Amino acid sequence: MGSTDEPAGPPDYRITGFEPANAVTEDSYELVASAADDLAVVAAHHSTNGRDTYLVLYDATAIYGRPGAPAYVAVHVTRDLKQRVFDFDHARHPLVPLAQNWLIEKGCPPGAARAFTDRGPQPADALTSRLEGLLRTNAGQRYLVLDHYTDHQSSANAGARTSTLVHDRHPLSAAHPYRVFLEEVTQDFETYTVREGAFSSIEAADLWIAAVDLPLPPAPAPVQGWRADAARARTPCANAAPSDATRTGDRVGRTPASATRRGPR
Repeated sequence: MGSTDEPAGPPDYRITGFEPANAVTEDSYELVASAADDLAVVAAHHSTNGRDTYLVLYDATAIYGRPGAPAYVAVHVTRDLKQRVFDFDHARHPLVPLAQNWLIEKGCPPGAARAFTDRGPQPADALTSRLEGLLRTNAGQRYLVLDHYTDHQSSANAGARTSTLVHDRHPLSAAHPYRVFLEEVTQDFETYTVREGAFSSIEAADLWIAAVDLPLPPAPAPVQGWRADAARARTPCANAAPSDATRTGDRVGRTPASATRRGPR
């Protein structure tokens, strides 16, 4: 998704002359397309054979919707060139690299899954880019997203702040397997940072998210070489998913403490 040939403006799904494959596809398309005037293209890739389109969109209506709602929509359009029908799949994500990872899993070439460099806020430093790269590739399905909350802070005095709680299944993260990736956008929306915090329990992570103004506990530095191999050997259960106690409701995560304490701004 690195081509800057994609024009600014509403998304180009490239479905002119095509019909929805079924009612589910039509509903999915209408749900996204109905907000066309409020959608901005963050990243786009169109396959050379004309069968697939991959998009990351910013949905401005998230600012006025449910508190904490994610602002990014990943879209995968597939076309049957002979039957002239299309399928339309989409999912909402709190961070651009998570949306890109979803598209990669749908078949988007990893090298193409990049945001435009001339639109929207830009990474403020190398650490931000490195952490985004981890989330974008999510090698070995290392990170399982449990919860997220976006404080859009649409006033003139602050930028947006997004907290994403994940379970880190890497063996070396066994002591602090719950991580919070915190994205903070500057007031002028020119740049943003991403930082990673490490917690020993979901409850500790939730308390930090709810408190808002506490320092983020830094994640331990990556371990290299033979020490890393030894640590992997000592932590055979590090890849275990969170217990069912963390899977309440109708989704993987739970309602975080922050969501129960924050009302509309």
